[in-house]
Amino acid sequence: MDLRKLKKLIDLVEESGIAEIEVTEGEEKVRITRVSQNAPVMYAQAPMQQFAAPAPAAPAAAAPAADVPAASSLPEGFVVKSPMVGTFYRSSSPGAKPFAEVGQTVNVGDTLCIIEAMKLLNEIECEKAGTIKAILVENGTPVEYGEPLFIIG
Repeated sequence: MDLRKLKKLIDLVEESGIAEIEVTEGEEKVRITRVSQNAPVMYAQAPMQQFAAPAPAAPAAAAPAADVPAASSLPEGFVVKSPMVGTFYRSSSPGAKPFAEVGQTVNVGDTLCIIEAMKLLNEIECEKAGTIKAILVENGTPVEYGEPLFIIG
């Protein structure tokens, strides 16, 4: 998708007041989300490439840092972060067994959780093999883009 089209989509989101828009063109898919004034980050996500809209006030990298609990209270390891805004679910349905538990060994590609965004269920897969040391989010709670979900050691 060409940068001019992306700019037009970002302008459309800013001018219209809508919270989120997703456009699919061929194999490319772009989602632009507006977040609150407390976290002035807009992002567009495509399978092969990522584009970021200019942040109005604060640098984009500073926003997620405020949500991270104190490093001393968390075990060390690889942090799996939320790739999107949505609702976090540990299992495929309310009565089903959770995808991942603390102490469980996971491999690259294993499903760790589901994040529901705009009525779509998105499986979040493990990016690094290891043992789950901590699950940082409660089942059924909202998560933000970049929010830590799991720690894998």
